[in-house]
Order: sequence, then C-alpha cells, then structure tokens
Amino acid sequence: MASATLVLFTQDLRVHDHPALAAALERPGPTLPVFVLDPAVAERSARNRAVLLADALADLRAALRERGGDLVLRRGDTAEEVAALAGAAGAGTVHVTDGVSSLAARRVRRLREAGLDVRAFPGLTVVPPGEAVPAGGDHYKVFTPYWRAWEAHAWREPAPVPDRVHLPEGLAPGNPPRGDEGGLGGLAEELPRGGERAARARLDSWLRRGLADYPGRHDDLPGAATSRLSADLRLGCLSPLEVALSARDRPGGDAFVRQLAWRDFHHQATSAFPGMNVRDYRPRDRRWRDDPDALGAWMEGRTGVPIVDAGMRQLLREGFMHNRARMITAAFLTRTLRVHWRQGADHFHAHLTDGDVANNYGNWQWVAGTGNDTRPNRSFNPLRQARRFDPDGVYVRRHLPELADLPGGRAHTPWREGRPPRGYPPPIGDPGH
Repeated sequence: MASATLVLFTQDLRVHDHPALAAALERPGPTLPVFVLDPAVAERSARNRAVLLADALADLRAALRERGGDLVLRRGDTAEEVAALAGAAGAGTVHVTDGVSSLAARRVRRLREAGLDVRAFPGLTVVPPGEAVPAGGDHYKVFTPYWRAWEAHAWREPAPVPDRVHLPEGLAPGNPPRGDEGGLGGLAEELPRGGERAARARLDSWLRRGLADYPGRHDDLPGAATSRLSADLRLGCLSPLEVALSARDRPGGDAFVRQLAWRDFHHQATSAFPGMNVRDYRPRDRRWRDDPDALGAWMEGRTGVPIVDAGMRQLLREGFMHNRARMITAAFLTRTLRVHWRQGADHFHAHLTDGDVANNYGNWQWVAGTGNDTRPNRSFNPLRQARRFDPDGVYVRRHLPELADLPGGRAHTPWREGRPPRGYPPPIGDPGH
C-alpha cells in the first residue's frame, strides 16, 4: 500500500481552493489532515481569534467527514506532534501552505530536521511572495510598483474541491478546542460565527449587497461599508484568490481587489523581513516615549479624543476596528503620544480577530513612519480625519455611550476648557498635532 501524505493545516482552514490538500489527494495512498493546537502559539494569540478558530476547526472537520475523512487534532509542539503522527501513519511527506512569518519558517525547518519531506504550496495570498519581484531585488518595498507587477502577474487556477478523502486507519481524531482556553486580551461581546461555511455566506452577501458601493464608501466610518472578511482571510476560511476572482469583474471590484493587493504586499515584505513584528523595517532614529499611563488610556479608549476612543472601544467590543479608525488610533499613539509602534501593534494583535504579523505589524509600521510609507512624516490629524470621515459624529456616538446625547459634530470636540460630558476625560495629547 502506498504511504500516506500528511496535510498540516495552519492559516488555511478550508476545503475550497486548498492546493496543499488537493496535491495530497492526487498522490497514491491515504491523506492525513492534521491541525496542532500548539500552546506556544495559543498563548501569544488573541482570545477572540481562539473563538473563531474553534468554529473554523469544527467546520473543517465536518467538511472533511462529509467527504469520508476527518481532521486529526493534537495538542503540543507542532513539529513533535506532526513527526509522531507521520510515524504512526507511515507518512514521509508533509504538505503545508507556505507561510511568511518566522514561526512558519521555523516550523518547516524543524519538520525537515525530523526527516520529513516538507512540500510548501501557495494559498495564503493571491500572488505568492517571491513571484512578483523587482529586477535586482528580493521584494518590493513600495506599494505602487508592486501593484503594477501584481496586476500584470498571472494568477494560478483555484485548486479543485475534494470529493473524497481517504484517511489512514487506526488514528484517534482528537478533541476540538472549546474556544475559551486562554490567550491574550479580553473576550469581545460581539463576535461573528467562524468557519468556512459562514465565511462563504459572508462573501456571497458582500458581493451581492456591498461591493458595488465600496469605492465611494470604504472610508465611511459610520456606514461600516467594508467587507468584514478580514478574519475569514486571516484564518484561511476563505481563499484570497477565490475572493479576488469573484470580485474583480463586478462593479466596485477594482477598488476592493486593490486592498487584497495591499494584503499581498505586506505578506511579501514580511516574507523578506520576518522581523516585521519586532524591528523597524526602515530605521528612522525616532525617539519614543515610555508612558504607561498614556498607553493605558489609549488601550481603554479614554484618551479624551472622541474619534480615537471610539475606535479603541470598537476594538474591545467587537475584536474588530474599521480600517480608517485603525490608522487614526495608530497615528495618535505613535505621532501624538510618541509611544512605540510595537506597543500599539501588540495591543491590536491581542484583540483583533484578523490580527497577523504581516498585516497588523506591517500597517502599524506604515503609520508610524518606520515601514513602507514613502512619506514617513505625513500629517495625520485625528480631528480633521473625524470631520471628514464621521462628519455627524455617528461613529463616535455609536461607540461612546457617554457622548451619545451630543448633537452632530459636537461629539468630536476634545474638552480642554469648560465642562466635558459626565464621565468623559480631557484629552491626554494635542489632537491637532
């Protein structure tokens, strides 16, 4: 009998367009789908993501069982558990979706050191890192030329959805996580349902009801006119290639697909610079302030600048923040309060359902002026941003109940003088900076 092929699931929790799984099913012999709940990873991940992860794993297991297979779950060190399962199943080959983080690279290295033939496949991005590169360089450091190369690059065909999965015999499937087993940050009050089925339903609804208006409304803070698919992409419940293919030829598709290119851009930068979450991509010799009180007020949404506080409260309540609000809150912390970008990015990472190394830390560095922005000293005034993208104060009043009774744009006022609304603090920094 032919030997088994082990498929290690990581950030690719789906059966649609899964090249690593599809390639395994083309090989002779059984296929062993595996996910490892690694405590070293879980303790650095957000509790909010853990809830969606539990949903996604349950959904993936159900999809594989419908096809005659299963998802084998283990707990422990990923490389050790995979090596043990490969030995028990007689699998010498491991298929995995290629990652960009230092953790992903270390995982592959350790599996190869264990004597396994590890084969990495695309699936994390639309265009895999390393396929669109500048002449004489390993990656693009500026988005616009990357975007031109990305648009010109030929996309692969989506992998077929499996009909049947033949599992090796004699392996216990293992117990799924509950979703409340620790991790970073608090648990948000409002979380979506996770998993591929729910993600595909959200995608279908977005394509039919939201995409056409996206170019004119994606920065509309109160309108919340974005796709809300970022967590589904983060956990791989949706294929970014399938999302791009389904959107690009529809009204509004060009602007939306450009955002998927931004996602790919940060992934290719992180692939070349895996220290994105700990080191300046472009050192600027900035002087940062150590200010625990200011950082704490920012984290709690108590800075006294309503548009900043509204974004931070949305994060705590939903495990999500509108992209425009992410830029406003990040700019206030790094440019007004002069607190290091890493402290803000770590807080986002501890709460966001869509938090990952490439996009979260890459975007934080862009805002802070240490990343891929060609204008590292660009002005980012939160009051002007508020008046432009939330002119009637609807977003602010939605997320700050203490300001809910204020009229219109008055909700954006930082109260330096006079009496602020009851329970609301004066600003801790100059919001006009």
